[in-house]
Amino acid sequence: MNLKFILIFSYCFLLINCTDAKKKSTVVSEPNKASLFVDLEGNNVAIEDYKGKRVLINFWATWCTPCLKEMPSMAKAQELLKDDNYVFLFATTDSFEKINQFKASNNYPFQFLQFKSTLDKWNIYALPATFVYDTNGEMAKRIDGATEWDSEEMLNVLRSIE
Repeated sequence: MNLKFILIFSYCFLLINCTDAKKKSTVVSEPNKASLFVDLEGNNVAIEDYKGKRVLINFWATWCTPCLKEMPSMAKAQELLKDDNYVFLFATTDSFEKINQFKASNNYPFQFLQFKSTLDKWNIYALPATFVYDTNGEMAKRIDGATEWDSEEMLNVLRSIE
């Protein structure tokens, strides 16, 4: 009987601590967005550089199959939204060499950036992850996973962001 009590008590103790740890780990504020990105020429890029425009930042990787699968629809969406005050940025933690190789072997009209921080600081634990900022530089929408960016529904969502 005493062993049962100890086991139940231990289980409850672990369960409560794991739940508390999970709560603590999900409360992460958005990091300072300044100079977290570098373009392929080595220039620092910040979201604030695009104030007054709507900014879509897609976090991807050269090895990420869902990321690569959604790129044709992103290219179409970028073209369809060119008159809607949108800037599309494609950020990855891959090396400049890998980004340039990808760019050379694919014909996407994207502005590729290297992300200089770690993805977990933005609560990104799977790719692709996309953040959309309004014209005031505030995050308006986050979309996790691959999406059909050129669908009428998604285009309407993007156009609705001020």
